[in-house]
Amino acid sequence: MGYKKIGIANCISFVDHAYVLSGILESHGFEVVSVACKTGSIPKEEMGIADHEKVRPGQFESLCNPVCQAELLNAHGCELNVVMGLCIGHDSLFFKHANGLTTVLVAKDRVLGHNPVAALQLADTYYSRVWGPLKPAKSPKIPVAGRRNKEEV
Repeated sequence: MGYKKIGIANCISFVDHAYVLSGILESHGFEVVSVACKTGSIPKEEMGIADHEKVRPGQFESLCNPVCQAELLNAHGCELNVVMGLCIGHDSLFFKHANGLTTVLVAKDRVLGHNPVAALQLADTYYSRVWGPLKPAKSPKIPVAGRRNKEEV
């Protein structure tokens, strides 16, 4: 696609992984700009979050700022953005405000080790609780690319 400048928008918990990805991309000649979600260090209290509502009461906690992440990568002229572990909703805000084409490398899913497809793979066994009250009697089968139905043979 001819891109030369790649942006990385990452959750702060993925900063080490973003650093590795940046190095890999730079080793292929790309210019890389990365920005973590806590950019701007806006205290949660500024949004009306009480101390007892924070993850670690009594300590400083900043808000995530996906709009600012997008604006910073836009300002640096990033042509392609890579999202690493942004929260649901935060990723949507990033997509909305980013100028460059954006792709997701890591979908945040702490329960499944950032592998959300595992819930689908295990939907009829370990994760059967994902089904709602309208679950079909027989689970849909996953089509396999290139495989023909018996009727087509």
